[in-house]
Amino acid sequence: MDRATKRAAGTRQWSRRFGIMLLRRGSLGMFFLIMLGFTLSAPNFLTLSNIANVFSQTAILGVLALGLTCVIIAGGSSVLAGGLDLSLAANLGLCAALFSRLNNAAVALDISVLLTLGCGLAAGLLNGLAVLLLRLPPLLATLASMNVLAGLELVLSENTVIATASPLLEWLSEGFYLAVPVLSWVLLLSAAVLTLLVQYSAYGLRLYAVGEHPQAAEAAGIRVPFYVLSSYLLAGLCAALAALCSVAFFSGSTTGSSEMLLSVVATAFLGVVFSRRLVASIPGTLLASLLIGFLGNGFQLLNLSSFWLNGVQGLLILLVVAASSALTRGGAR
Repeated sequence: MDRATKRAAGTRQWSRRFGIMLLRRGSLGMFFLIMLGFTLSAPNFLTLSNIANVFSQTAILGVLALGLTCVIIAGGSSVLAGGLDLSLAANLGLCAALFSRLNNAAVALDISVLLTLGCGLAAGLLNGLAVLLLRLPPLLATLASMNVLAGLELVLSENTVIATASPLLEWLSEGFYLAVPVLSWVLLLSAAVLTLLVQYSAYGLRLYAVGEHPQAAEAAGIRVPFYVLSSYLLAGLCAALAALCSVAFFSGSTTGSSEMLLSVVATAFLGVVFSRRLVASIPGTLLASLLIGFLGNGFQLLNLSSFWLNGVQGLLILLVVAASSALTRGGAR
């Protein structure tokens, strides 16, 4: 390699690093600008009670997005061929309907919770087997399972709201610990556990290796199918946990859970820009979920239509995917 080629390669590498730094710092700066804008324009936006309310409202979305992040890490960040789980919102709806039915049928609370978690894991297992055994692209496999799960929810709920109540749900929705709502603790503890598991353990290192370099990981003796399957199981478990939070927050299962899908995908992909290497990460997804939560809360305080929030989420997905793809192509040249 001659000197000019080395200089050009070094310039491209420096440009990519600068682009990643600019995108990450710019995203953090935008986060604080949004917070500042709502603080100046929306009444009571930065009060402790409103911040606690945002954390509680974000718990359902955030836990779902954390599950999707695990799938993205293990499958790679390519939207078309990489890790993706479009069935998470439908999985939440089915688990919420199942728990509500069991609770109303006077089934023991611990049995109801275990069956609900088992339902979420079964949906994750279905997705993992469809991707690994049938070799379907995750986009198509989870799109199909999304329709299956949504159909099961309709059968179970008869397309109606299933109101329910229990001490557990009351504690989740109205309880406080150290002056912080319990739902906020669910989000923070879920993020903490997954951060330790995915970001700071041998399992997490292998999960990233499987997603970024599957052939090299397989050559190194890593059981690639096991880690891909485990990511879908983690996502299913997150969907079941989010379902319990949803039942507590809405006092029962509700229809239209699939409407959360755009927000979940936007949060997971937006979390990429908050990571150091521009890859999916649990802390990045947590920050992104809070950003989406504060956006929605600010729009509510300003009496702006929720349709604007959907448009902003779609635009965020477009910008993040476009910027990440551009930096990846620049690094590959």
